[in-house]
Amino acid sequence: MVWWEAVLLFLGGGAAGIVNAMAGGGSSLTVPLLVLAGVPGNFANGTNRVGIFVSNGTTIWSFQRQGIKAYREAFPFLLPVILGSLIGSIAISQVTDRTFETIFGILILPIIFLSIKEPKTVQTGTVLSKPAIFFVFLCIGIYAGAIQMGVGLVLLAFLSRSGLTLMKANFVKVVVTLAVTMTALPVFIIQGKVRWWPAVILTLGLSIGGWLGARIAVKGGERIIRIFMIIAAIGLTGRLVGLYG
Repeated sequence: MVWWEAVLLFLGGGAAGIVNAMAGGGSSLTVPLLVLAGVPGNFANGTNRVGIFVSNGTTIWSFQRQGIKAYREAFPFLLPVILGSLIGSIAISQVTDRTFETIFGILILPIIFLSIKEPKTVQTGTVLSKPAIFFVFLCIGIYAGAIQMGVGLVLLAFLSRSGLTLMKANFVKVVVTLAVTMTALPVFIIQGKVRWWPAVILTLGLSIGGWLGARIAVKGGERIIRIFMIIAAIGLTGRLVGLYG
């Protein structure tokens, strides 16, 4: 890895950490950046989880420092997403790097579309049954364990319609994502699919971005960062699907 690749990973990680703290979708930037830095697809998927794990902890700490916490609200979702994450991470680790890069490149487009929409709290009278909640979050866990990208956006879409305030929904999203990552990361480590030097650089950027993003989210400003992330992700999509590079 040359110096400019390390700088890109650090700065890209910072931007992604901010976006992840405010809604989600940061992995649509960090995974392509890892591939651009020479990390093969499935290794990039595993390496990215190191940064996600640490930055989620930083984000939770930052939220708590500002008086935002909702552990009790997060508890019902943890078991299904943990089970799903284990299934998804084991399954995705069996595919080739090229296949993963293609799948990821195709999925970036709908995730970018979700990223454009600003999350809003929706009060609804329809409450899902416990079996339905378990099934929905099991599926979310499988996706998160396999791909990770955009899972925060998907979680926020469900949680913001459950009667939680947007800020509490955001906190629950980070706690659930941390649980998913804690489950999936050991699978990638055991299979040797983590490149530790890029992981350390990316983790530093994501952690600083996560801390800063939680502060920005509480104070309310995200539009410029989100626009930057979307433009960068679109540009890097071509690298993943083989259009250039």
